[in-house]
Amino acid sequence: MADYKAPINEISFVLNDLLDINSLTKIPDFAEATPELVSAVVEEAGKFAADVFAPINRVGDVEHSRAINGEVISAPGFKEAYQHFVENGWLSLAQDPNYGGQGLPFTVHMAASEFWNSANVAMALCPMLTAGAIDALVAHADEDLRQTYMPKLISGEWTGTMNLTEPHAGSDLSNLKTKATAVGDHYLLKGQKIYITWGEHDMTDNIVHIVLAPLDDAPSGVKGLSLFLVPKFLVNEDGSLGERNDVKVVSTEEKLGINGSPTCVMSFGEEQGAIGYMIGEPGQGLACMFTLMNHARLEVGLEGVGLSERAYQDALDYAKQRVQGRSAETGEATAIIGHADVQRCLMQMKSLTDAMRALCFDASMSHDLRTHAVDQEEKNYHSTRFALLTPITKAWCTELVNEITSLGIQVHGGMGFIEETGVAQHYRDARITSIYEGTNAIQANDLVGRKLIRDGGAGFRDLMAEMNATIASLDEQDAMTKLFVKSKKELENSAEFILKNANSNAHFAGAIAFNFMMQAGYVIGAWYHLRSAKIATQMISDNEGDKQFLGNKVLAAKFYVTQMLPRSAAYGDAVTLGAEIGCELSAASF
Repeated sequence: MADYKAPINEISFVLNDLLDINSLTKIPDFAEATPELVSAVVEEAGKFAADVFAPINRVGDVEHSRAINGEVISAPGFKEAYQHFVENGWLSLAQDPNYGGQGLPFTVHMAASEFWNSANVAMALCPMLTAGAIDALVAHADEDLRQTYMPKLISGEWTGTMNLTEPHAGSDLSNLKTKATAVGDHYLLKGQKIYITWGEHDMTDNIVHIVLAPLDDAPSGVKGLSLFLVPKFLVNEDGSLGERNDVKVVSTEEKLGINGSPTCVMSFGEEQGAIGYMIGEPGQGLACMFTLMNHARLEVGLEGVGLSERAYQDALDYAKQRVQGRSAETGEATAIIGHADVQRCLMQMKSLTDAMRALCFDASMSHDLRTHAVDQEEKNYHSTRFALLTPITKAWCTELVNEITSLGIQVHGGMGFIEETGVAQHYRDARITSIYEGTNAIQANDLVGRKLIRDGGAGFRDLMAEMNATIASLDEQDAMTKLFVKSKKELENSAEFILKNANSNAHFAGAIAFNFMMQAGYVIGAWYHLRSAKIATQMISDNEGDKQFLGNKVLAAKFYVTQMLPRSAAYGDAVTLGAEIGCELSAASF
């Protein structure tokens, strides 16, 4: 396995040239996020990821975290690495200065987070969930809870979790058995949650669990759910830690991947009841939890980018070193990077990763604008845009990371199938991403049902209008432009087909949702590539930047548009031509 090198040039191109992150400095909240500061933060984050997180990635995979006598012992080196992370203040980058944060754009946090995920996705999950818990508190908690918990969470001294799933119910949250009973100014929770990432560990003094549960007298179904903060240790009025709460780890799961991250079965209230505090209003738990979940979904999409980048780096390094076969041009022995099909695999990995990265950061820019823009109309526009892009970001990127990490193994040949090379770990680590934080079917259904049909396609058409503006700036006779225009039109046809037939059959939306999501992802990816190619070509003409790097951006765009974008047409056909058979299927069909 090659040493990880943070792709600073790739990140900088997307942030500065493609998306113009510097425009955010016009917003008063981000006035101090100068290009120099952002550049320095990104560079230092890359160094930290490479120097501190990456060296223990393989250790976590081999040694695992483990549960012993009700405690979880982290993998060797993890505790020390996390403390270094806290000392450097990395979690506080995009957090509220009123509670100890640095107040930088969320997009800057995402850039750093890509590095954490490439270097060590098991470790990156811990601060990712903490950041989600902070979001839930910011949006819904009362000021007393914020003052008590947010400073320690923002510093990283305490970590956060998300507790939804129970043994009898996966994604269906309407039948949760964990219950909360009101007792004075707090609640007592009793029940069990599963699949709780970093639910217990030895890296911090306290763990703050965000728990979804109904009150014991609540109506059935999701409308009866409330959200609670349940600390591992209770907090005294002076901020010091008090007694241990009635919450403990029962066991940790044996998993396919991300072995350095403990996935816990958590028990609440086996004795007197776990003390918790309500976040938001009774019965509003699911709405409150979605604040955390939407954050997590965006960052899970970013996990796809990080793991794809790491797999690509390892494959590229191996392809340059592994000598096998002979050059088609000279007949001499050659490293396998000289073979056309290896070049195809590598460029497929690179061009897809480039598109995924642009999508993740574009969505995060919309998040910054929806939360911090001064103009309300701009806020509203980006709220809709963020909502539209989030399920595509999560689902499309995590579908592709499974393909890209598999290609990484393919480039290694037989050695890719051997664990000691380390590349199989990326493949195993990636597999969960299309499952957790809502399976990709759930994301696709959200995209079609809530983000397309519910608003009559208004948000989707706004995005198409942005693409039209790009097309107007391109050479309409260029082959890449023609391919993109064709694919965009096919995507619009699919959307109109869905809107027209939305009420035709109870199974219709579910039957076409995944294919529409994938079609949208490929077309949006091509949009970023065309814009990148135009920018890179202009920079070369103006004698700016690294010509080799910029030339490779143009090549990646050409490859993507001619070899990856055609997939969108097949997904479009599956929507418009395959809907009927999809609606005919039933349990009896199998």
